[in-house]
Amino acid sequence: MLWPWAVHWITAVLLCRAVALSSSDQCSWRGSGLSHESHRRDVEQVYLRCSQGSLEWLYPTGAIIVNLRPNMEPSSGHVGGFHACIKPQTYSQGSHVYLERAGELKLLLAEREQAKGMVHCFSLADGALFVEAVPQTDISRRITAFQYELVPSRGPGGHMYPYLHPGLDLCEPCSDEEVLMAMCTSDFAASGVFQDVAPGTDNHSQVRVTLSRLFRQKNKVFALGGTRGQSWSGLVNVPKQCRVHPGGDEYLLTGSVHFGEAWLGCAPHYKDFLKLYMRAQRTGTNPCQIDTD
Repeated sequence: MLWPWAVHWITAVLLCRAVALSSSDQCSWRGSGLSHESHRRDVEQVYLRCSQGSLEWLYPTGAIIVNLRPNMEPSSGHVGGFHACIKPQTYSQGSHVYLERAGELKLLLAEREQAKGMVHCFSLADGALFVEAVPQTDISRRITAFQYELVPSRGPGGHMYPYLHPGLDLCEPCSDEEVLMAMCTSDFAASGVFQDVAPGTDNHSQVRVTLSRLFRQKNKVFALGGTRGQSWSGLVNVPKQCRVHPGGDEYLLTGSVHFGEAWLGCAPHYKDFLKLYMRAQRTGTNPCQIDTD
């Protein structure tokens, strides 16, 4: 359905001219509506070609189109094989966010919903993001801002991505091969214990963990602490249906980081992982080397 009030914007999209970006790189864009001349109806095209990044539109007026693309060869053209997820900043306001494809607009995120900071996902095959400013008499305090991530729609990346499959049962134990690959390729890998479970959402809980070994982490989601600075702590998101056992046993903790938060993946008992790793090392089937001492 084509919204009647948006006809002039869609016409502008089809006739739009290239407009110089205010401030951008391949991953993020920052611009201002103050540079947009009020009598012009062309729509600024923004192209972002990273697996993750951000957008910040100060004093939004008019509209912009945000084209998200995976960082791959242009000739491959498989954008339909990717999903994009956006997370608005809680202070974001001043615009509605739509999906635009072939002149059709579909509301993705209304202005009033952005303060919740909830993640919204869509297939890149569904179109580009059409961000339209809400008419305001005073735009001095309006900023539209969100983060984005791209993920393959199929395969291990899409299967484990929490926002694409919020109801998926990910509590089945990982196979030996999956554990070894998780140790080598996850955004974080550590050994530690579950401390306590904090309230989360309808789909997941937040569990505080204390780590005695930190093999790898992305974005510093775990902070160094302890009396001698030899342990780390932080929060890990766990699907609601998965049971954790606070205190006691030590686990290998692996997982992914999305929008600055850790999500638990494979988590066998650490002693079981050590046996598995040593056996794989003897047979030469371990995909990477780690220091287990």
